Amino acid sequence: MRGLRGRWRDRAVAAAGLTVIWALLWGSFTPLTMLGGALVAVVVLTVFPLPPVTYAGRVHPLGVVRFAWRFVRDLVVASAQVSALAFRFGHVPRSAVIAVPLRVPSDLGLTLTAEALSLVPGSLIVEADRESGVLYVHVLGVRDAAGTERFRRDVLDLERRIVHAFGSPAERRAIKEPPT
Repeated sequence: MRGLRGRWRDRAVAAAGLTVIWALLWGSFTPLTMLGGALVAVVVLTVFPLPPVTYAGRVHPLGVVRFAWRFVRDLVVASAQVSALAFRFGHVPRSAVIAVPLRVPSDLGLTLTAEALSLVPGSLIVEADRESGVLYVHVLGVRDAAGTERFRRDVLDLERRIVHAFGSPAERRAIKEPPT
């Protein structure tokens, strides 16, 4: 019985999220817009049911603050670096596709790390291998092997911050082990 209640709770949360997105797209939060969004959400979730997502972790407020602060800093720094590369006339920036094996094998951790990484200018996820937990990232401005290793360490640091913000106790223990 508990599984059924949890599934309905997950569907209700998804429907609420889709309803908010609907209202944001329309630009108004009137009762009619919210009702229309709720109807669209129910239809979408009925026609395209979402697979069950398990979340064994919990939100750690201090970890979320640390993650958010560093993420905003990374956005600002990366934006300045990409702008500098764009305005260097006569210079062709080098790039690379780098494989980064993550330490925590959860789908949620892989997804959150990939999304956060994709939002930072200068990096883009080319592929995410779910089975092996490897992200393949296209990186702008990599010059040598040292730059490649520095980027790989930065991604693992991002993963660590995400796990400390949203991870389960087992994931938090796994992240303390040295990377392979």
